Amino acid sequence: MQEAFDSQVSNAHTLHSVARSVHDTPETELTLGNSTRRASSSEYAQLKQLMKQRGLLDQQPSYYTYKILFTLTLLVIGLAFLFIVDTFWLQLLNALYLGFVSMQFGLLGHDIGHRQVFRTSRMSRIAGFLVGDLLVGWSWSWWIDKHNAHHGHPNQLGLDPDIVRPFTAFTEEVARSRQGIARFGAKYQAYFEFPIYVFSPMTFLILSILFLCRKKAKHILTESLLLTLHYGLYVGLLLWRLSLWQVLLFIIIHHTFFGLYLGSIGAPNHKGMPIMDQDSPTDFLCQQVLTSRNVKGSPLVDFWYGGLNYQIEHHLFPTMPRNYLRRAQPLVEAFCKEHAIAYCETSMLQSYKEILYFLHQVSAPLREETSSGKPVQGHTSDGVSNTWATPQ
Repeated sequence: MQEAFDSQVSNAHTLHSVARSVHDTPETELTLGNSTRRASSSEYAQLKQLMKQRGLLDQQPSYYTYKILFTLTLLVIGLAFLFIVDTFWLQLLNALYLGFVSMQFGLLGHDIGHRQVFRTSRMSRIAGFLVGDLLVGWSWSWWIDKHNAHHGHPNQLGLDPDIVRPFTAFTEEVARSRQGIARFGAKYQAYFEFPIYVFSPMTFLILSILFLCRKKAKHILTESLLLTLHYGLYVGLLLWRLSLWQVLLFIIIHHTFFGLYLGSIGAPNHKGMPIMDQDSPTDFLCQQVLTSRNVKGSPLVDFWYGGLNYQIEHHLFPTMPRNYLRRAQPLVEAFCKEHAIAYCETSMLQSYKEILYFLHQVSAPLREETSSGKPVQGHTSDGVSNTWATPQ
């Protein structure tokens, strides 16, 4: 299967290749490597029916009851450690631990947002406010708005907010359009990719505040109060136990690890996968599969990623409970093989290698321009880079 995917990569995995092959092929046929298939919405219906027959879309109240209690217990342990232990360097280890706990709440909030835990809007919203605003410290409404847009249009230019970043470019055209410090960031984006994750928690907080200030949320007062309570308790408890400089160091370590953890499990999902043009007429099934990458699972990997290593299955069936994604994976992979849809699954380390190589290649024209002193217009006549390939 990996060889088949590599074949597709070399033929169709350029920056706009899949999108353009759809756009340029009559009768919405989708070219995948050396094979051609007709996009059909009935195929997704068949696959979904298979999931229903296997019971993989059924709710899992027992599993999520355990998951909620387990995650709350992790938090209690960290808080107890804060109050019991007086040795500061041990508290710095606790800051790392609480960064891990924050991510566990983030993953739980993700499942709540997809109605994997509760199927009603009211219960999902209440739980989302408690987990997202109170325990994680980000606006629940902001995250839902952003994440819904991403799921509806993964890796689609102008529609997926996750590929809009000030210092990262996902196409050569975007890279060449950057100016000033943003251009410098894009030029060396592969080197900045992992370090920039450190700033994710602060960035998400700022975006949350802006979202609420612009009155885009329905429950502005509720979320504002919960966010205020979160940060009031967080800083207040730390000041109660530590000096000011110790508090600052604790916060930096806590959020640094939280950001690195968040970025490290989020990046493999779609980065380095095909970028779709805004008007690409591809079908739901193909777009979700072709723009997603799985990381090979194991009990440890599944726990660390919170099930997001099964990104293809998650995007196809967002309400599927986390503990069923592993069971769905071989069924989806076999279905994709049967219908000639390239299915990408790789190891954790290989996924990072592919991401960095992709980002480095996208920004290559900027570095070439610097070395030659002349603008680089692109690598092909249609402005699409054809240098991307899976690194060996």
